[in-house]
Amino acid sequence: MLWVALAARIGPGEGLDASSAPPLRLQAAAGLLTLIDGRGQRFMAPQLLLYWRRSPLPVPLAIQRRVVGPLPSYETADQVARGWRAQGAAVAIAKPGDWEVWAPPSAPDPVGQSARLVSRTESSQLLLELRRSQGNVELAGPLRLEAPQGLQWHGGTYAGPFLLQADAHGTWSLVEQVPLERYLQGVVPHEIGAGSPPAALAAQAVLARTWALRNRHRFVVDGYHLCADTQCQVYSDPRQGGAEVSQAIAASAGQVLAEAGQPIHAVYHASNGGVAAGFEEVWQGNALPYLRPFADGPAAFSARFPMPLTPGRLGELLGDGGQAWGADHPVFRWQRRITADQLQAALGAAAVGRPNRLKVLERGASGRVLALEIAGASGSRVLRLDAIRRTLRQLPSTLFSVSPAGPGVWSVQGAGFGHGAGLSQAGAIDLARRGWSRDRILEHYYPGTKLLPLQAFGEAL
Repeated sequence: MLWVALAARIGPGEGLDASSAPPLRLQAAAGLLTLIDGRGQRFMAPQLLLYWRRSPLPVPLAIQRRVVGPLPSYETADQVARGWRAQGAAVAIAKPGDWEVWAPPSAPDPVGQSARLVSRTESSQLLLELRRSQGNVELAGPLRLEAPQGLQWHGGTYAGPFLLQADAHGTWSLVEQVPLERYLQGVVPHEIGAGSPPAALAAQAVLARTWALRNRHRFVVDGYHLCADTQCQVYSDPRQGGAEVSQAIAASAGQVLAEAGQPIHAVYHASNGGVAAGFEEVWQGNALPYLRPFADGPAAFSARFPMPLTPGRLGELLGDGGQAWGADHPVFRWQRRITADQLQAALGAAAVGRPNRLKVLERGASGRVLALEIAGASGSRVLRLDAIRRTLRQLPSTLFSVSPAGPGVWSVQGAGFGHGAGLSQAGAIDLARRGWSRDRILEHYYPGTKLLPLQAFGEAL
């Protein structure tokens, strides 16, 4: 069973006027919606409007913590947390906006990182109330929601049950309790597309299940397991998958992709542009045996582009590469123009001044950019690994080359969409159309792994 946040950080944040915030509208797909608050108060209606208000705390709450961040991804935050924990610090990973790692104020700086001390005092808490003709009713959280015929939310219908609960940031989350296999119904079609070939759908189902199990601790600080957007896996209306998606999920029910007896890092992406990335080319951390760089195409293509890619071979790949698996993806090859104004906006006006140089400092074995320098009149800044795409959001991947295109303008020629590690969804679709089986596709993208039943992991999950 998973707790998945359909919406996180809802409600007016700290310092904002709660009385003028729009109410939270909860609508049953049909029939009645039942709300039960923390005191056992019960309300039933087809639609409920819940209004925000702030209530003074009896005693102001002083909060102090050491914080590392912002960090570009959960994977990077996890590496920082592991190292800090090894130094004896009690750490937590949080996402108030970007990812952060928290520790007590007495914790030392983590090795290789600088932690800042954050202090604040909370004098009020954010609450919800139900307004009725006979008087307003203050609701004590968490609020349990039951919708026998489904809850409508942002264009989708979800079965629930649900919780509305406070999070670690002074706001609230709407969380659905969903069985793992039903969760996959809401992930597979929205990640790879419901019309994908059966073998590709089945491979995606295994990966979505594996990823969910390995990442159930992502939002423990907020009281749930996973989010519903691209910071986790996209989870939307489970009814939209159709029979093919249901068959693909059922065919692999309870199966998890494992290495050394543990669920793998089941990362995947839209298109690798013809060459897969190693784990260490994307995120901080050691290389993984099943996430290694390789040319993703037939034997002749792989022989043409051996790893590590030389600069000449990289230029050849970016200029052609049409024999790779998944070459029909719309962002298999791309071009962007980046201006000094865009760089300055992405970094912040005071970071380096007006940029006048954009230079690749380091590449990985797959040719992906590991370090990108942006320099200006006031200094320079080096973006590394996943911080490159996180900062320069107009770049679909880090598999690119840069060349000047005039004063304050650079031309970027690139390949692929996403981080490039693990399964390429475009590649998997292509291979499935060529007759590859689910297991062959998984072995291709995660060599040395094997399928294990969920029960094999026991209490480890």
